Amino acid sequence: MEFIHQTIPEVVLVKPKVFGDDRGYFFETFRQDKFEEAVGYKVNFCQDNESKSIKGVLRGLHFQLPPFAQSKLVRVIEGKVLDVAVDIRRGSPTFGQYVTAELSAENKHQLFVPRGFAHGFVVLSESAVFTYKVDNYYAPNHDAGLVFNDPSLAIDWILPEADLILSEKDLHQPVLRDLADCFDYDVNYYE
Repeated sequence: MEFIHQTIPEVVLVKPKVFGDDRGYFFETFRQDKFEEAVGYKVNFCQDNESKSIKGVLRGLHFQLPPFAQSKLVRVIEGKVLDVAVDIRRGSPTFGQYVTAELSAENKHQLFVPRGFAHGFVVLSESAVFTYKVDNYYAPNHDAGLVFNDPSLAIDWILPEADLILSEKDLHQPVLRDLADCFDYDVNYYE
């Protein structure tokens, strides 16, 4: 596996080593020791989730507030998405900046989105099956988000806004400057 720290270095792109022949392919999707060596701390994934969405569906930008903050390791097993991680750690030198990665069944890349980041994706193929590991259980009372089209973020979702399909909840999230609760850059949310 190759671990590539992104322009926001806490966000890590994981490129697996794929072994293929005329029978098919094999690769490790996760290996705890190598993963922790790459990110520099212990992450205990406790829940796996999966969603299927049609082209144009945008899910996000989501996060959970402390003490139920979540890290995510995400990948696509069918189709293609644009995946986005936004730094929402007040005091961070990259606060309000974001990282994008194209994740697909073809490239088999994964993205690690640490605690303190909002996360979302948009489906670029006719449909996509998206999976993710999280290191904290879903806590609906701590569920939060940012609106996908916050002008201060200026995220290029690739598809025209008129073609995007969002839930009512995601359409009515706050902009970054109006977030009542956020993360602090100087706090270690893994202790």
